Formats: sequence, structure tokens, C-alpha cells
Amino acid sequence: MLTRGAFYLLTMAGVLVVVGVVANIIFAVCGVQMDQMSFLSLMGICTVMGFGGSIISIFMSKTLVKKQMGVQIITHPSSENEKWLVETVAFLAKEKGVKMPEVGIYPADEMNAFATGWNKNDALVAVSTGLFNQMSQEEIAAVLGHEMSHVSNGDMVTMGLVQGVTNTFVYALSYIFSSVIASKMSSGNRNASHATYYMISSVLQTVFGVIATAVVMWFSRWREYHADAGAAKVYGSQAMINALTALQTASQRTSSLKKVRRSDNMNALCISVPANIAELFASHPTIEKRIAALRKLP
Repeated sequence: MLTRGAFYLLTMAGVLVVVGVVANIIFAVCGVQMDQMSFLSLMGICTVMGFGGSIISIFMSKTLVKKQMGVQIITHPSSENEKWLVETVAFLAKEKGVKMPEVGIYPADEMNAFATGWNKNDALVAVSTGLFNQMSQEEIAAVLGHEMSHVSNGDMVTMGLVQGVTNTFVYALSYIFSSVIASKMSSGNRNASHATYYMISSVLQTVFGVIATAVVMWFSRWREYHADAGAAKVYGSQAMINALTALQTASQRTSSLKKVRRSDNMNALCISVPANIAELFASHPTIEKRIAALRKLP
């Protein structure tokens, strides 16, 4: 069986092959000439720009999140509740067939939790003080089951892979179509060709970037349903429904609570995020849809 690292590299190679074939076809059809060295340089730049950021964010995710969110790792439980939290995560790690992740609590009045890490056997699961203090143990256990499902499914790495693939296509396609359009519009004027190329490339990167974001967010919503089902498999659908209902109730009164500033990538890791007007670009399905999906499970 391939490791996730090997799968990541194979995916990168596959993307490059596809992009290279598409580029050669488009250039041939449109009569655009590009020497081999320039073409290889283009492919290299697209790969670095597309996958570079996602690779760095995956490997630095735990360190960055601990600092950004102020996560306090529980090494020696100081209360019965903390002891129960660590023991519940240990039980879930055994159930999911992964190594025990780090367990932490971060200061926030909002009720939330997240999982992150570059490897499912080197992960971090953390809950907010708001969730830890306000939810019942049954509801917290369901939330932890959701997060541990993300860990066992390798969702952190897969999200980075999807982001890297879409980014690469955004850069590559914008460069390819910009080269074609610029060469047709400039009529051999080299300076005009460069100016036209950069202007068109900027516009196309924006357009393709919007489409890529919609694709990434669709995958993010899909994995949330699977993580909910993973929690229901251990604790039952009703426990997960109760937890989601508690999160929904809490979200209706968050205006007066202490909030944590998070990036879009960080939001995708959490169990609950603010509703997005444009659901197409939301990282999570609505609570109503998640509950409806849980009710359909056996």
C-alpha cells in the first residue's frame, strides 16, 4: 500500500503530465511556439507555486495552530474532566486504528474543536474551553469522534493535496491561455505581448481561482459528512445530532462571546464555522443538512 507521501508525489507527477499534455495540445492547435526549456520552466513554476504552499502548511500546521489558537497541550491532566478527555481520545484512537494524538484545550468562549497534523499518526486534537465547559460528556465524545474521524481518514493531508492540485491547475491554465491570447493580440510585438500576457494572466488567475475554491470547498463539505458518520459509527447518530444541535444553538448567540480569529484554512479544520451566504464557497454544510444526513444513516 502506498504511503500518503508517495501518493502525494505520484499525484503531483500525474498533474504535471496532464497539464503538459493539455498545454502541448492547446499550443499546437493555436500555433503558439514555446521552446522546451521555457515549457519545462513553466511547469516547474506551476508546481512550486501550486503545491509549495500546501506542503508547507501541512508540515507546519500543528506548530502554527498551537501558536495562533493558544492551545495548551494536556500532558498531565489537572482535573477529572481533563483525564476523561484524554482517555476518550485514547479510546477513539484505538477504535480508529491510529496512534494517540496530542490533546489540547484552547481559550475561546465559542463552542468548537479541530484536528490537524501532517500525519494521521502525529496529529493534534483540541477543544475550546467553551465547548469543554458547556457540552455534556456525551456531546463532547461525539465531537471528538468527529475530529478523530478526520484524523483516521487523513483529511488534513488530503485537503492539502486537493488544494495543491487545484492551485497548480489555476496557475498552469492561466499561463497557458494567457500565452495563447497574448501571442494572438500582440502580432509579434514582444513588449506588447509581455504587457498583454501579465494583464490577461491576472484576470484568468482570479477567474480560475474562484472555480478552484468552489471545488476545494465542495470536497471540504463532503468530508464533513463522512466525519459525522465516523462519529456516529462509534457513539450512535443521536449523540452526534445532539452535539450538532448544541453547536447550532450556541452559534445563535456568539455575537457576545469571545471569538478566535482564524484563517479560511483553519476554519476548514473546525467542527463548526459561521454560515456562509454563498453555500458554494462554504467549508461546512449547514447544521440542518448534517443532521438530515445523520438521520438517514442505518
